[in-house]
Amino acid sequence: MQWLATLSAVVQHGSFAQAAEQVNLTPSAVSLQMKQLEQYFGQPLFDRSARNARPTPFAIALAAVVNRNLAELESMRHATDAPPAGNVRLGITESAMTTLLPQAFAQLQRHAPGIALQIDRGTTPDLLTSLKAGRVDAAIVVRPVSGGSSRLLWTPLLREEFVLVVPAAMAPGTTRQILSHSPWIRLDRSVVAGQMAARFVNQLVPQRQPLLDVPGIDAIIAMVAAGLGVSVLPRIRYQLRDAYGVRELPLGRGAPVRQICMVRRLADAGMRSLDAVEQAFVAAAALP
Repeated sequence: MQWLATLSAVVQHGSFAQAAEQVNLTPSAVSLQMKQLEQYFGQPLFDRSARNARPTPFAIALAAVVNRNLAELESMRHATDAPPAGNVRLGITESAMTTLLPQAFAQLQRHAPGIALQIDRGTTPDLLTSLKAGRVDAAIVVRPVSGGSSRLLWTPLLREEFVLVVPAAMAPGTTRQILSHSPWIRLDRSVVAGQMAARFVNQLVPQRQPLLDVPGIDAIIAMVAAGLGVSVLPRIRYQLRDAYGVRELPLGRGAPVRQICMVRRLADAGMRSLDAVEQAFVAAAALP
């Protein structure tokens, strides 16, 4: 159905690029969908010799059929009492795989067992690119500080305040004192949380150089527990904190806060399988 909706957008706008903005895909993903439709119908849908994608008479007729029937198909889809089913390609960050995915999957097993998740792990920037390119259907990511694209549908799940993680036996001190005199283990800035943590440290202690950059939160906590340094991280799971015996110190006013969200394309709003996945993650985020 998404391919037919994309066809309707291309016919309406007369260009792959403008249609891509409407359906929140990349122009290359729109082009690929149109080629697959042409293979399915066995004839060209566009005259590509012109600067813009000029629809053939068959494409115009097909788009008219699509426009007449999409609303009716949507109402029929929502009217069914059967639980949603199908494959959902879900992108997810590494931290959300341990904090949210187990509980969310348990919710799906209880309420929508017909949904099969295909998991793609990645960083927030990579997953947002995959979402826009149509390689995943939805993603669990850290919402960018800028707010992220308004052409995507963002559902808040968790708000996580950053803390200073220190060895259990470290002597008391202010955040500035500890960060000034203890080796700083920096969360890799390729992830949104790493960028937020680095911005906070550099504002508090300008020109502070890290001991090293580490791409994983769990690895950093193990290094802090070994007495190798301190780190600014999102508040950690109590199981991990208790297992390693580290302490969390509040950062005070101005502490960064990251928002974990489920994000999907606006064109997919109302898709029952994605609604079920979203509800499962919302329920998981509400658990203590």
